[in-house]
Amino acid sequence: MVSANTAKSRAAGDKPRVDGPITLAHLSDPHISCMEDIALRDLISKRLFGYLRWKLHRGAEHESRVLSALKSDLGRTQPDHIAVTGDLTHLALPAEFKKARQWLQSLGSPSRVTVIPGNHDAYVKSIWRQTMARWTDYMISDSSPDNDPESDKSQKIFPSLRIRGCIALIGLSTARPSAPHLAVGTMGAAQLKSLEDILARSAGRQLYRILLIHHPPASGTVSWRKRLTDAADLRSLLDQYGAELILHGHAHRTLQNRLPSPTGNIPVMGAPSISALGRTPERRARYYIYRIKPGRDDWEVSLEVRMYSIKEDRFLKESGPGNVE
Repeated sequence: MVSANTAKSRAAGDKPRVDGPITLAHLSDPHISCMEDIALRDLISKRLFGYLRWKLHRGAEHESRVLSALKSDLGRTQPDHIAVTGDLTHLALPAEFKKARQWLQSLGSPSRVTVIPGNHDAYVKSIWRQTMARWTDYMISDSSPDNDPESDKSQKIFPSLRIRGCIALIGLSTARPSAPHLAVGTMGAAQLKSLEDILARSAGRQLYRILLIHHPPASGTVSWRKRLTDAADLRSLLDQYGAELILHGHAHRTLQNRLPSPTGNIPVMGAPSISALGRTPERRARYYIYRIKPGRDDWEVSLEVRMYSIKEDRFLKESGPGNVE
């Protein structure tokens, strides 16, 4: 398990590439909203339930001041790259996608920020060019020829592959519209097949492979109505081809699990909502900074957890569960 101390993991039996260390910040679930601009016609769908939940409790949980504090702290920690694992929006309104695009631009350029969608980003069936197309350049693979927002690539972008130094960021989409009161995710057979190809090819490239996924792939992590429907198929691929690290969101709390692979257990790390004040300490806004360094025969990975302090209105280094330094 990756911990606050330095950890080492062997990568697919090969020595790492001789590249310098890289720092990766992982954050998730900002739930950016535009409730002030919502029209009655927008609520004639599943959005009505999400709107009511926001008015009853979620609106008081997710605050923009936490995102402002995040931006300031990222300016101090200066990660090389940032990964955002879904639920950038709350009701998948076109205005929310536009606002989320502006937020992404405040974090960094598409070459320095990688995004995958979550179930809230596919809350209802929407027009591609008005929604996720706004983030295309933050989602596409390095080898994608273009990012034409008029072309519906929702089923073509993922899995994505972005190589930054010694790490390979493999982006997955579990975002599919689901029935009211459900928050399930699905990858689908085509995406799983493409993922198999990527995992097989990258296993011999001496890269630290990091899977980015919104729904947690470990069984029993979330309730039935919030599950990843084809998680067993994903776990089967990982058991065959492996990966070095899996990062996810969705559960709105800190989570640590493991999945088996040919070279040992894969750490599975879940981040809480990055905009949450937190009803309990485990649900307080946090982001994770991974420092990944190729060693002589294996990888050296250290983790720093940055937790939002309500009292100080800023992010601080977490020294223990729910405590900051």
